[in-house]
Amino acid sequence: MICMAVFYPAAAATLHVSIDGASLAETVQHAVPGDTIVIAKGVYPVHLVIGKPLTLRGEPGAVLDGGGRGDVIRVRAPNVVIQGLTIRHSGTNLNHMDAGIFVEKTASHVLIKDNFLDHNGFGLWLDSCADARVIDNRVRGDPSQRRLADRGNGIQLANITRGLVAGNEIWQTRDGLYVETSTHCLLRDNRMHNLRYGVHYMYSNHDRLINNHTWDTRSGYALMSSDHLIVSGNHSRNDRIYGLLLNYITYSTIENNTVHGIHGNPSIMGDVGKAIFIYNSEFNTLRNNVLADSDIGIHMTAGSENNVIYDNAFINNRTQVKYVANHTDEWSSHGRGNYWSDYLGWDRNDDGIGDVAYEPNDAVDKLLWTYPLARILMSSPAVETLRWVQTQFPVLKPQGVRDSYPLMQPVAALGASR
Repeated sequence: MICMAVFYPAAAATLHVSIDGASLAETVQHAVPGDTIVIAKGVYPVHLVIGKPLTLRGEPGAVLDGGGRGDVIRVRAPNVVIQGLTIRHSGTNLNHMDAGIFVEKTASHVLIKDNFLDHNGFGLWLDSCADARVIDNRVRGDPSQRRLADRGNGIQLANITRGLVAGNEIWQTRDGLYVETSTHCLLRDNRMHNLRYGVHYMYSNHDRLINNHTWDTRSGYALMSSDHLIVSGNHSRNDRIYGLLLNYITYSTIENNTVHGIHGNPSIMGDVGKAIFIYNSEFNTLRNNVLADSDIGIHMTAGSENNVIYDNAFINNRTQVKYVANHTDEWSSHGRGNYWSDYLGWDRNDDGIGDVAYEPNDAVDKLLWTYPLARILMSSPAVETLRWVQTQFPVLKPQGVRDSYPLMQPVAALGASR
């Protein structure tokens, strides 16, 4: 008779850690895959390496402190959950990628939720992992680092596939969300303020950026060298240099966004705020965006002509469009253009489309953009004469943006930006 023993893994356990009990590091070391470790209130000086699927859950007041060196938590296993903790004081060596939480390539399907990441080099660094979820965290940088360039980013996605970053608040880091060489990620409902860039994209594709909010940053959304992005329903308010920057962006959709109150420093010559700046970006669609109360509505330059731009609302910008070109660029699609708050045309057949084309710039604008010092002549009789001559002899008008079907009413409601 042969006896066979069959061994089953022990059922997952819930382990409790307190300041007075076994150390947190030892508990993590001896836990088995699937265990939940509940961490009581207190400050735990610790550096954790999680090499098995575990859940770390903090009770209110549970603080993990890295003492200013290395990572506070490094995750190497899949299916790890980190929830409800204050994680602070990692190292500040940005070359070593010191972070509050660092997630390695082998750690797929992690969940980082409801944590406060405070005074770390990088708040959270996701490195080459798949299917990560980062939800409802708060991330604050280290304001003792006076220069933003000396701080790490709040949440960094490096070579990530199918990541979800939702409902987070980020402030006082360098950039809020930094995404590079990542694909099929969704960033939604995040709030970012007091930063360099709220969102910074590099070399990524097929991502969605939905319903995020930025304010009081140098630039709300800096999208660079990426393609096939969907950027929809986002808000930029009182950011300083750009609301949205499109730099080498192709085959992307920019829609239903609201940019309001982008102003440069008036004491610095040439420092003007741009609701949208388009540089060397082609084959994109910009529609249903509200660009309001900014120094410039859209500034476009460097080979950015092949875009479809319609159903947008340009409202009370000091300069609606800045574009120096040697040919006409039509901003309308299928008989629909954009709404311009300074349009003075009429709509005799009441079809909602102005009967006279809108051309935002004239020869004087082009002169001033090409030769900024010519501004001292703005009130001179020569400039007034030049503008009068243009109105009498349209053949003398310069090439540039033309909207042949200007809308009499905005498609999107400005109230969404308030």
